[in-house]
Formats: sequence, structure tokens, C-alpha cells
Amino acid sequence: MKSFYLTDSGKVRDHNEDSVIIVKNANNDYLMAIADGMGGHSAGEVASSIAINYLDKHFNETFKEMSKVEAVNWIRDAVDEINTSIFQYEKNHPESKGMGTTLVMAILTKEYLLFGNVGDSSGFVMKDDKLHKVTYDHTLVNLLVSAGELTKEEASVHPKKNVLMKALGASLEIDVDIFDCDMDVTEILLSSDGLTGMLDKESIEKVLLGEGSVEEKVSKLIQKANNRGGTDNISVAYLVREEGEDK
Repeated sequence: MKSFYLTDSGKVRDHNEDSVIIVKNANNDYLMAIADGMGGHSAGEVASSIAINYLDKHFNETFKEMSKVEAVNWIRDAVDEINTSIFQYEKNHPESKGMGTTLVMAILTKEYLLFGNVGDSSGFVMKDDKLHKVTYDHTLVNLLVSAGELTKEEASVHPKKNVLMKALGASLEIDVDIFDCDMDVTEILLSSDGLTGMLDKESIEKVLLGEGSVEEKVSKLIQKANNRGGTDNISVAYLVREEGEDK
């Protein structure tokens, strides 16, 4: 198993509100996660840090030999805890009112691969040399596309394409999307919308299928997004399963 993650402030923003992690526990289970924070007074950085720091600690301490059903509940409970922590922070720091964060995560064990998602950060898998998007973006334009009111082409240039319909810290009740994936995937990629807003799926796939180490491919994706304008913070977490591995 090879993995690498990187975050970059991009070409336009003067600070980075993304947080990212890849962690392996004692049982060789992997957690990957990206949180893309939002809110004034550097509150976005706080919200994304709350999410990632909680997952890091909680995964190492509590995620042990869980069945798939237990892991699904673990994801739901973790998201609820993070959401509550963000509201609690806001209560104690009124200047941070309105802060929130997206969250996308993947958990890989010997038996299963699960994704959890709230917001518009993305989860992808590589299968048979083809990149597939697993997660669904909780955006206004995606809702309109699903309702048949916008085409995908119209959505990509819509002035409100970044309006989120769901985020941690936005409402007291939070619903996380959970996706159960086939185990025959060779690669897992998570990204904030700073990457997917600049590069389409085909461009990302081309980099991942090209030459280079895991580290080089992650760096190249960020470089390409910056070359296209880098209008947002860019975060990438990437894991490759090597041949012969049973997971």
C-alpha cells in the first residue's frame, strides 16, 4: 500500500482552509479524509481542523476489527460528533458564527471499502484503469441537474455552482451519504473542490494513469489545478493498492 496527501492554498486565496489526513491503525485499516472549511475570521480553518483532528484521534483509538455495519455506524457517529463540536465552538466563539466544513472520507479494511460524504469534496476509485466518481456533490446546481432543470454543461458555468446544500456546521441534524464500494479497486483518490473545479475527471485520470510515484502524481494534480487558475485551496489524498495485496 502506498499513500500520500498534500494541500495547497492555490493561486488566489491568501490562506488555506482545507485539512487532510491519511492514517493507518494498528490493524492496518486505512482512513483517508479531506475537509474544506468555510467562514470568516479564519473560522473555516478551525472547522476543517476540528473534523480532521477528531477523525485522526477517534480512528486510532476506537476503530478496531469492525464489521461493515459497525463501520457505517462509526462514520455516522463521527460525523454527528464533529457537527456538534463545530456548533459548540461557535457558541464559545461568536465571531466564528457561520463557519462550517465539507467532509469526504474513505475507510479501507481487508473486508470492505466505505466512503462517507457531506458537501462537495469528492471521492473517486480507479477500477480497470478507469476513474469513477463515487460521491455525490451536495450543491444547488447538482440538485437542479438531478431535477432536470439544468444540464451538466450549464451547471459547470452556473454563477451559483459553489452554493452548498449541505455542510457540517450548517444545521444541527446532519445526514452523511455512505457508499459501499467493490473491493476490486486499485486506487482511491479524495479531493477538495479546488481540484475538481479546475480539472475534469478525464484530466485527473490521465495524471493517475501516467508515469511517476504516488507523491509525484499528487503534486502534479495540484500543479495542474494551479496552472488552470488555482482559484481555491487544493487538497488531494491518494492511496494505491500494490499488486499481490489482499486489500
